[in-house]
Amino acid sequence: MVNKWKQILQVAATYIGTVVGAGFATGREVVEFFARFEWNGLLGIMVASFLFIWLGTKMMILSAKIDAYSFQDLINYLSGKRVGGIFNFFMLLILLGVTSVMISGAGAIFHEQLGLSYLLGAIVTVILCYFVMTRGLSGVLTINSIVVPLMVFFSLLIAVNTIQHYTHVSIPLGVIVTFNFSTWEWILRSLTYASLNLCLAQAVLVPLGRDIKDEKILKWGGILGGIGLCLMLFCANFALMSLKENDSYEIPMAEIIRNFGSVIHLFFLFVIYGEIFTTLVGNVFGITRQMYTLTQISEKILGGFFLLFCLLVSQIGFGTLISYLYPLFGYIGSFFLLLLIFRGKLKVEK
Repeated sequence: MVNKWKQILQVAATYIGTVVGAGFATGREVVEFFARFEWNGLLGIMVASFLFIWLGTKMMILSAKIDAYSFQDLINYLSGKRVGGIFNFFMLLILLGVTSVMISGAGAIFHEQLGLSYLLGAIVTVILCYFVMTRGLSGVLTINSIVVPLMVFFSLLIAVNTIQHYTHVSIPLGVIVTFNFSTWEWILRSLTYASLNLCLAQAVLVPLGRDIKDEKILKWGGILGGIGLCLMLFCANFALMSLKENDSYEIPMAEIIRNFGSVIHLFFLFVIYGEIFTTLVGNVFGITRQMYTLTQISEKILGGFFLLFCLLVSQIGFGTLISYLYPLFGYIGSFFLLLLIFRGKLKVEK
């Protein structure tokens, strides 16, 4: 029983760590999809979190049932090989794009927060990622088990501090919080955010479901992972609503944490870096698994090639990549969301 709960927590931590990457941990992604809508953004978080719990769990269980080796197997199962081949091509482009964003986020931390070379940060990250990735899925599980609890702790710490010190974000007794329903863009953004991250998470969750198999472990791991993501999104959103001109920073969350002192600030940068790293490793792991099934080229060689390619793309800049690529990838990923909702249910029941 103890071992089962350990596996459940590992699944939940891996789920959270895969979603909470450079965009989330730095705050850029939360600003882009939620915080700029103020209180409506909180409703958007609830919509996205429901989809994380429901469809993330469904993805892992379905992958276990069909014994999917990579996300290509899952897509082919849901849509057929012809349509699946087209979508898998787009998935590869999405994963390459987001991997570039992760490397760019690491470079931004070195440059904006530490005053070091952007390129140095990117290169160091690529080397470390290659080392962990070559250990296989066990390396992905281990790194998430260390970093994710630290990120959850800091999310709670930031939220408590924000509610205590920014009265216009906290909710005193008797104050009615107003929501603006004149625009429904926040709904579209929440759906786009969920589709983007679920689409990306399949790179890790699909092989995870196949390797673990136990449906109860996958179910509770998915539920706890989705709840954890919801909690962290709420905390991050509260904090970023309190930061003026939050969209002008590459790493807005680090600007908030400066109030805690230099030591805590440096430790938080380490945690942000760790979250970037977990998503980076997960993405590269998923890419190499898919390409190995097509080419039979060593995963170590493929991983090295893709990391070098993404290192070049990352030089475009962190904020620019997130602003343009993430919404676009979210719209593409909505196709996968629809497949998982409708086709997945029909085919599992047969």
